[in-house]
Amino acid sequence: MTASVSTHQSEEDIRNKDILIYLNGKIVPKNEAVVSVYDSGFMLGDGVWEGLRLYNNKWAFCDEHIDRLFEAALAIDLDIGLNKRDVIEALIKTQKSNLMENNAHARLMITRGPKKRPFQHPALSQDGPTIVIIMEHSVPKISRSISLATVPHLRGLPMTQDPKLNSHSKLNCILACIAAEKAGADEALMLDINGFVNTTNACNFFIVKKGEVWTSTGDYCMNGITRQKVIDICRSDGLPVYEKNFSLVDTYSADEAFLTGTFGAQTPVGSIDGRSIGRGELGPITEHIRNLYKQLIEKECG
Repeated sequence: MTASVSTHQSEEDIRNKDILIYLNGKIVPKNEAVVSVYDSGFMLGDGVWEGLRLYNNKWAFCDEHIDRLFEAALAIDLDIGLNKRDVIEALIKTQKSNLMENNAHARLMITRGPKKRPFQHPALSQDGPTIVIIMEHSVPKISRSISLATVPHLRGLPMTQDPKLNSHSKLNCILACIAAEKAGADEALMLDINGFVNTTNACNFFIVKKGEVWTSTGDYCMNGITRQKVIDICRSDGLPVYEKNFSLVDTYSADEAFLTGTFGAQTPVGSIDGRSIGRGELGPITEHIRNLYKQLIEKECG
């Protein structure tokens, strides 16, 4: 069996052993960056997060990421206690403390903070939020195309847990990932409640059919910023792109498939449920989109 790979796989970097972490206004060494066992995030997954990527000393699409973070916090009635400018300054402070200029990834996490007692009610979190920024040197290292397996775990309805929300409560996606791994695949392909192809456990999903680019309607998937950038650059380039419902039958006969995410940008999919997709490797349209995205990043962060 081929060894599993991840869309977040990166080259080993010895500098990450000594990174500094932002924790509630302080910059602390990695081994001192600890939170209480009573923290809402640890105890209940009660929090939101955002991932950002550093190119040429600039965080790509930073304002959009921070806007999404604040929208998610508002959705769960979490008071961050900082304004957007404060959060960006904390991000830059952490970056400078780690002497990072390029090829870095940040995970910005905010929970409802420590609880007075180990129970669910949000009112038990009375000491304000916990704010953490983990920043690592990272160069994506994906040695081959990704394999997917369709799993029974669904992207659910917004009145249960809105799949658009970047929350700490990721158990559904983790179980999907486990199921895919048990099936011998790298990641899980998840359907929506109507049985249409939606997303993977970690990334947004696209296929290419007869020169057209398809992705889900967006109703049940993460509102990915890289996903939207791919849609935008396809439209600007005159490449037909559609947000639509499509089935596994459509997917199996695709010419190409790829994933999008902040970390890996565009990752080719080689097989789904044991069926080779196209040539089973990076396809020409995916490669073209990848080049257009690189140009966008150069324009944004050049």
